[in-house]
Amino acid sequence: MPDFKFLIAHPAHLFALGFGSGLAKKAPGTFGTLVGLPLFWLISSHTFSTQLGVIFIMYVFGIYVCGKTGKALGVADHGSIVWDEIVAIMLVLAFVPRDWLLWPVAFLLFRLFDIWKPFPIRQLDAKLKNGFGVMFDDLLAAIYAIICLLPLATWIISQR
Repeated sequence: MPDFKFLIAHPAHLFALGFGSGLAKKAPGTFGTLVGLPLFWLISSHTFSTQLGVIFIMYVFGIYVCGKTGKALGVADHGSIVWDEIVAIMLVLAFVPRDWLLWPVAFLLFRLFDIWKPFPIRQLDAKLKNGFGVMFDDLLAAIYAIICLLPLATWIISQR
């Protein structure tokens, strides 16, 4: 398990390990996902296209930092690497309104799909390695969450 010394040994590790959230002894992916909430809030007042642009840059950056950190750890998708969760939850949140009810639902749905890995996520996760593989399975989990959230968000908003 990486430690604080590893975290600060290279800037890529700092990002890949979610600024330290990936060092959590239990559920580092959940802690990483939590880091994504305030990071998205920082860009949430911008246009949708700007949000997607920032998230795309973070995604491409993630391929590099997750790949470099995985190589240094000797495990391509080590549990402490959480940049993928951070970026993926930000993508999910870009598709739902800023709402006290929808954000927790978005969080739970994303974590469900990230952990469960329904078809074809599990199969692709087993085949794709390095930074791209680390980032890609969470992108797919985010897409599953978005597909579930869009009709739910529409329904919740229509009920108010």
